[in-house]
Amino acid sequence: MDSLQEILFTLRKNKLRTALTAFGVFWGILMLILLLGAGRGMQNGVMNSFGNEALDSIIIFGGTTAVAWQGMAPGRRIGFREGDIAAIEQQIKGIDYISGENSFGSGTLVYGEKTGSFDVLGIDDQYFNVRDKVPYTHGRKMNALDEADNRKVVVIGKAIVDRLFEPGVDPVGEQIRVNDITVRVVGVYYDKGNNGRNSERLFMPYSTFKKIFGGGDRVNVIWVKPQNNVDGFALEKEIVALLKRRHQVAEEDRRAINSFNMAEPAKMLNGLFFGINAFIWFVGLGTLTAGIVGISNIMIITVKERTREIGIRKALGATPFTIVSTLLIESVLVTAVAGYTGLVLGIGLIELVSWGLQTSGAQLDFFDKPEVDFATAVTAVILLVVVGALAGLVPAIKAARIMPIEAMRAE
Repeated sequence: MDSLQEILFTLRKNKLRTALTAFGVFWGILMLILLLGAGRGMQNGVMNSFGNEALDSIIIFGGTTAVAWQGMAPGRRIGFREGDIAAIEQQIKGIDYISGENSFGSGTLVYGEKTGSFDVLGIDDQYFNVRDKVPYTHGRKMNALDEADNRKVVVIGKAIVDRLFEPGVDPVGEQIRVNDITVRVVGVYYDKGNNGRNSERLFMPYSTFKKIFGGGDRVNVIWVKPQNNVDGFALEKEIVALLKRRHQVAEEDRRAINSFNMAEPAKMLNGLFFGINAFIWFVGLGTLTAGIVGISNIMIITVKERTREIGIRKALGATPFTIVSTLLIESVLVTAVAGYTGLVLGIGLIELVSWGLQTSGAQLDFFDKPEVDFATAVTAVILLVVVGALAGLVPAIKAARIMPIEAMRAE
């Protein structure tokens, strides 16, 4: 307690110097927290551009051959069939869910006096397991009975609801017409991908789609969701290789069968933001270091000013540990208080910006929910204590080595 009172007396005695020294640490921590929060906001905004897609799903669709193979000229159009999906399920391990998708193109939807033109797609019930991140706001998804019984039921996007229904009307259970075919709405979803345009689609059971629009066993797109802990990139190569063998496509032909792994852009972006966060920590720690150096310099000056006092204390029996601990506590106290203030203010400003964006309903393309996670805050606090101790360590050791007789001669 005596040591603490002595430290507080020393700090109060040099208020301006203490305040200016502490400001360096405060500013360094504040900038570090704000930069980290802004970086996380950018990362959230960019990741949101993927919409509600599961970031491990794989999309496979046919193309046109570019390499001649076994007497067949290039330029052959490759289309998938239901047998391709069955072959993938039987011959390739590691698949959690697989689904085909057929597109009719744009159809005319009518409800009462309102009409609209939207994409109509046929899918099976596994499709919603592949795209399990898409939120369903009303009703239900389609199920196996809808597929087995050729039910005329549909799931529609929120953009269709906004176009056909009056505000406040629950579309679930209502009947609409799709190209003069009456169907019943059983569910509503909202996919914010592609700036909300992914919600401009109507899904119906695959069997119903074929019965109404034809197309036989044709499949436009194959969706695959790997099992947990399965390498999606290796699985993607296996599936594409199998399809190339089934459709007699040259192994080196890259245009005949196309695939897109949602994990690829996510992996690239995670790497990019790892680099950005590393740069932010570098800049923030550089600013913080400048403040720490300032504290160290001030502690050196303090030791010089208190040389005579330290000498007298050692002559009266003070141990080197007592001298070192007193100066270290003074350094850590200034660093911790200033840094903690910067930490709290930084987090408060980030929360204020996040609250403002949320309450105003602002939709920024590449910025959303700035935040600093708990682990980062704890790391910053630990960092403060460590650097505070380091800042005062050298001056404290120097002070402990002062001989009483030399101290008495000091001016």
